[in-house]
Amino acid sequence: MDFRFAEEEESFRAELRAFLKKEVTEEFLRDLEERGETDFSREFTKKLAEKGWLAMAWPKEYGGGGATMIEQLIFNEEIGYHQAPTGGHRQGINLIGPCLVAHGTEEQKKRHLRAITAGEVVWCQGFSEPNAGSDLASLQCRAVEDGDDYMITGQKVWTTNAHRADWCHLLTRTDPEAPKHRGISYFLIDMKSPGITVRPLINMLASHDFNEVFFDNVCVPKENMVGEKNQGWYISQVTLAFERSGVALPASAKRMLERLVDYVKETKLNGNPLAHDSMVKYKLAEMAVEIEVNRMIAYRVAWMQNKGLIPIVAAPMSKLFGTELMKRLSGIGMQIMGLYGQLELASKWAPLRGWIERVHMFSLGSTIAMGTSEIMKNIIAIRGLELPRG
Repeated sequence: MDFRFAEEEESFRAELRAFLKKEVTEEFLRDLEERGETDFSREFTKKLAEKGWLAMAWPKEYGGGGATMIEQLIFNEEIGYHQAPTGGHRQGINLIGPCLVAHGTEEQKKRHLRAITAGEVVWCQGFSEPNAGSDLASLQCRAVEDGDDYMITGQKVWTTNAHRADWCHLLTRTDPEAPKHRGISYFLIDMKSPGITVRPLINMLASHDFNEVFFDNVCVPKENMVGEKNQGWYISQVTLAFERSGVALPASAKRMLERLVDYVKETKLNGNPLAHDSMVKYKLAEMAVEIEVNRMIAYRVAWMQNKGLIPIVAAPMSKLFGTELMKRLSGIGMQIMGLYGQLELASKWAPLRGWIERVHMFSLGSTIAMGTSEIMKNIIAIRGLELPRG
């Protein structure tokens, strides 16, 4: 098997790396960590949009670059490795955008896709509810038909960037009598619509990323429904396949491993560099192998997407391996640093500016977000291995 990239693909990677090294400096990352990602994300995303890099694999008529999914893979990998701040725009670029390309009406594509590729709008995802997270099909947020509109009432939770978002892509129940997977519809909602209330949920990093969102008879035009009525569950599975497929996790893990290697080379214990400790060397070597495994799984997902296939099983494999890998790697980093590893960004004594501590705490939630590790295992077992349910 030949894992080499084509000459033009390697040329693009070199150009992208040069751009990122110039823009995403250590000073830039330090300011990003201290001030948060919102303003940085908008400004930086605009620069990517000007180069036509935000949605490279989308059709040109919708503002994309008409590139292959392999080129998109290279972009995502380098963005992840260099820790570039595009968080506020990931929902549009990675989730609802590809979903609209596949299932949206021509009017929906024209209205939304170019705004996404220009970095002009921020999207959020209205899927999870207080009693419908892992078992998403149990959602109860209702959409009731009213003439040319639907009236939406209910609650969503853990909605990332809802307080910053311009639009939301939302799952609702439109037929409460149908089996739970068959009575769900998919909507696009303007977050400025009357009747929407956003309340913050502060995470254990003391940052405001998550929210709970309440919909009180929110009026949504029928033309904002994606696909057919009661077919939202099947469309959402396409969205989730894109959400779970990223190569950014192993790329980010590689950057973290490189920093840990530098740390153990420079830090001494009892007069000897930590790099001489056999257990430290073993653990870091083990992580290097796991990162490459995760990278190959993500490459397979991109290959499938490039062939026009939906990676229903491969994408959950990538998500499961990647989020668990980040938890293991950051945990090893915390062990190597000892009590110093618990220091936060504000401390001048924090190794690597407290980055490992933040990643470790964030990684716990990553194994839950986008579908828990247990759900990913179920998908792989049932859809991939064809094992019986229950």
